Amino acid sequence: MPAQTIDGLALSRQIRAEVAERAAALAARGVTPGLAVILVGDDPASAVYVRNKVKACQEHGVRSVLETYDATLAEAELLKRIDSLNRDPAIHGILVQMPLPRHINPQRVIEAIDTTKDVDGYSVRSAGELVAGLPGLRPCTPWGCMKLIESTGVPLKGKHAVVIGRSNTVGKPMALMLLQANATVTVCHSATADIGHHTRQADIVVAAVGRRNVLTADMVKPGAVIIDVGINRDEHGKLCGDVDYAGVQGVAGWITPVPGGVGPMTITMLLSNTVDAAERTLET
Repeated sequence: MPAQTIDGLALSRQIRAEVAERAAALAARGVTPGLAVILVGDDPASAVYVRNKVKACQEHGVRSVLETYDATLAEAELLKRIDSLNRDPAIHGILVQMPLPRHINPQRVIEAIDTTKDVDGYSVRSAGELVAGLPGLRPCTPWGCMKLIESTGVPLKGKHAVVIGRSNTVGKPMALMLLQANATVTVCHSATADIGHHTRQADIVVAAVGRRNVLTADMVKPGAVIIDVGINRDEHGKLCGDVDYAGVQGVAGWITPVPGGVGPMTITMLLSNTVDAAERTLET
């Protein structure tokens, strides 16, 4: 029997409806969740991503403040602007779109964002909160993956999860979130001798390396949950993930498609993080 599709579009709509309800509840208490989005330079892909984020905010009760700057903007000026936004009580989340021009240190920019407003969850302190199991804002893509896994109804406690990829933005936080959900976690990467040895034992596999066919049917345990984070193009220019979808679908129990799986969840969790950050201001 073919694997059941994990519909990221449907789950995204559901969570966004909940986000809109939470935003409305905040507005009734005099607080409008506010997200500042900073775009430096004229990278076409970045412009599309930012436009989609701003549109999503407008549709779900989150006030977006888009600031665009020329690629020649000095790093000191960007840091000064972030400091100002950190002190603005009407702004609950700050997002600086990556990549930045070469003369700007991206990690210095990320660390300049107040942790309580780090809706991307990329700072060292945000990562530390995740490692320590403390409340905090989680990186959007792996957080979305967790929601996708939860939507299958498959309990994570005691399950073996394999994460392929060890990036700071997806792989590492993904492994930590799975660990916190009481899964037993293995992280595979470019230096792993035999990835298939590990994935064939896995109840859940998250593929996040940005390379086609990193996970094939012969590497999958029957009935496993497969989450495909990759975004690639095949030889015909068609969008595809890291997983050999056609082959793996015949073995797995659940699988995310590309597109329509993980992708829709990233902006959705950004909205959720922004509202969460706004809600926390009422708790302090």
